[in-house]
Amino acid sequence: MIQANGLTGVLNVLVVDDESLARARMRTLLADCTAPAARCVGEAANAVQAMTLAQQQPLDVALIDIHMPGADGLALARALQALDPTVAIIFVTAHAEHAVEAFDLAALDYLTKPVRLERLQMALQKAERSTQSRRGLEANFPQEDVLIIQERGRTERVPLSQVLYFKAELKYVTVRTATRSYILDGSLNELEEKYGADFVRIHRNALIARRAVRALEKHFDAEEGEGWAVRLNGVDELLAVSRRQLAAVRELVSR
Repeated sequence: MIQANGLTGVLNVLVVDDESLARARMRTLLADCTAPAARCVGEAANAVQAMTLAQQQPLDVALIDIHMPGADGLALARALQALDPTVAIIFVTAHAEHAVEAFDLAALDYLTKPVRLERLQMALQKAERSTQSRRGLEANFPQEDVLIIQERGRTERVPLSQVLYFKAELKYVTVRTATRSYILDGSLNELEEKYGADFVRIHRNALIARRAVRALEKHFDAEEGEGWAVRLNGVDELLAVSRRQLAAVRELVSR
């Protein structure tokens, strides 16, 4: 997940352009920026490289060319916004006809090539104001935990508060909300260690949200025979409770 940049007065910038000369010129312009100062923390020639870099380091701004081989800059902007909506998107292109679509994507600015230093500075000033506003909100309102889930070429942010249960299935974990299921690459042990305050183990293969527990009831399982299962708010299915975890679940239901 992208973390908020902890630097003061310096913007972390990702440069995305399929032309090496264009990337070199942008690096030079960024080095000359002073109000605010900016540093190029990475450069990419295509959307795949850009998404890889975005998941590895803090970003404040993405300077994105629109016409690139493979996924274009508009598709990349959508993917970056799904990964972290707080990253400021600034398009840098020789083609002005995409401006309307760019602003529909909530782009902060739209620069046409060749980019002048003064124009770049203006765009970065907008980004700085946006970043300062975001950090002020984060200081007053702690950021909610989210899961970053990648499925079928799509990246989604799922708020932890929407998750009803985690269930281990083969090498993956099913993440269930009231509206749909996701597949997460991870382990229940890691999730329990990280989110144990909000989720409780009910079986070797399942964690449930404490807030979602509705009832504990008798249940017959074809493999395990007579036993107990828990019912959650928001889903119809029953989840088996192991004998070892039964006392903890009883206590949770009785609260």
